[in-house]
Amino acid sequence: MHRSLRKTMTAVAAAMLLVGCAVALRAEPAMALNNGVARVPPMGWNSWNTFGCNINEALIRQEADALVSSGLRDLGYRYVVVDDCWFNPNRDSAGNLQGDPSRFPSGMKALGDYLHARDLKFGIYQVPVDRTCAQYFGGYPGATGSQGHETQDARQFAAWGVDFLKYDWCSPNGSIDQQVATFAKMRDALAATGRPIVYSINPNSIHAKTGPLRNWGDVANMWRTTEDITNAWDTGQTNGYPMGIQNIVNVTVPLASYAGPGQFNDPDMMEVGRGGMTDTEMRSHFALWAVLASPLIAGNDLRSMSTQTLAILGNRNLVAINQDTLALQATQIANDGTRRVLAKRLANGDVAVALFNQGSATTTVSTTAAAVGKSGTSFTLLDAWTNTTGTTTGSISASVPAHGTVVYRVSGGGTEPPPASFALASAASGRCLDVPNSTTANGTQPVIWDCNGAANQRWTANGQTLQALGKCLDAPLNATAGAKTQLWDCNGGTNQQWTFNADGTVSGRQSGLCLDVNNAATANGTTVILWTCSAAANQRWTRR
Repeated sequence: MHRSLRKTMTAVAAAMLLVGCAVALRAEPAMALNNGVARVPPMGWNSWNTFGCNINEALIRQEADALVSSGLRDLGYRYVVVDDCWFNPNRDSAGNLQGDPSRFPSGMKALGDYLHARDLKFGIYQVPVDRTCAQYFGGYPGATGSQGHETQDARQFAAWGVDFLKYDWCSPNGSIDQQVATFAKMRDALAATGRPIVYSINPNSIHAKTGPLRNWGDVANMWRTTEDITNAWDTGQTNGYPMGIQNIVNVTVPLASYAGPGQFNDPDMMEVGRGGMTDTEMRSHFALWAVLASPLIAGNDLRSMSTQTLAILGNRNLVAINQDTLALQATQIANDGTRRVLAKRLANGDVAVALFNQGSATTTVSTTAAAVGKSGTSFTLLDAWTNTTGTTTGSISASVPAHGTVVYRVSGGGTEPPPASFALASAASGRCLDVPNSTTANGTQPVIWDCNGAANQRWTANGQTLQALGKCLDAPLNATAGAKTQLWDCNGGTNQQWTFNADGTVSGRQSGLCLDVNNAATANGTTVILWTCSAAANQRWTRR
């Protein structure tokens, strides 16, 4: 979806389909796509953030050359993605897509050949509906979307040597189930060509925000989690247009379980080097994208980037963390609203730890080796920014400036296995403890729902905490019988500590009360509260 073209978003488009989205969340989990590409997050450059529709053949070639001459290609930035407005507004007499003859006079295959000759890969933009985003908003003529042309367009892309397809919804219409089915048409068409093509989708354009509502790894290699990024730290949006860096992080952190080899949450193309943020904020932006296993797609003008920008995009320590072969997204260890700790396990047993200061003043952010999954008493800390090393017996701490992120690569000692995830099924109904609609706002009250294996029903026991979607199961402070259970930022408090008892109950350490299905009801959507422990069936839970 395109920023310069978007002036308004109707309330109807923003809010529509929520019921359909909620229903789709209950679907059985799908199998991973596993098309053999994007085993680690793709890296490259996209034309839209800086140039919008103002693109042509010469520009794309110059940016490609800059990727090579800057050394970024050799660091892994290989996909050159030509965004919207590359096409002739009319298909040819056979219905084939064509490059705009005035913008790309040599043709799109020639552009692909140019990129491939430089050991780069060719990316292109299209939509699954009738009009691209630029066409939808009247910024470019024609209606050349792939709707009804999926097989034909996939064959055309393969013939041109395309290696990456960005496929953007650009419509207020369609339930999430319809989106899945429509995106799958191009998935299957690309597979049928026999050419390995990274498939990148955005279901959120001009649409209710369905990106974070499911694991799209059965459909695509990467999928946008939010509305469009903008060149700012914080726009105050939960998930609406446009999104600042902090806002995108808030949406994407809870989705860690969806990421893995061949499938990645996509928080959008980077704004590093485009002004609009302080150097600290741009460094934090890049560091967070790196530990979140995000595709690293630059959006600045590579021909004129500063030494400072190149140092950020070219940080070898952070790129190595991002490109680690386990392809795991960092999980949240702690968040008190200001100090946030994320940890990402790496293939050699190291752990990358991000100490993120969301506040407006310098503060100390701390964690421990044990909290991030390391065992032992002696560890080495490599500072990803300064490339200096230190040692610790377990404390991991730094003074972090406002909006800053310090990243350590922690080595030494042993690595504890990741906590196993499980569902908690109520003995009374057989239904599972569920985060309704995968909502991660503080205060969200869990319910019971038909067990389906989705991430919003997967819990992990970290110490005495129970976590789902990056948040902790929490009892209100000094709770009494009848108080609601809720999700809350993990803070280490005793009101977030739980005990699995021999009789099948789960009791809160601070309150002594048990997880209880309200009024012993068994219907989907029944809330889970705290009540005096009785070992009744509606208080007994089984791990699955």
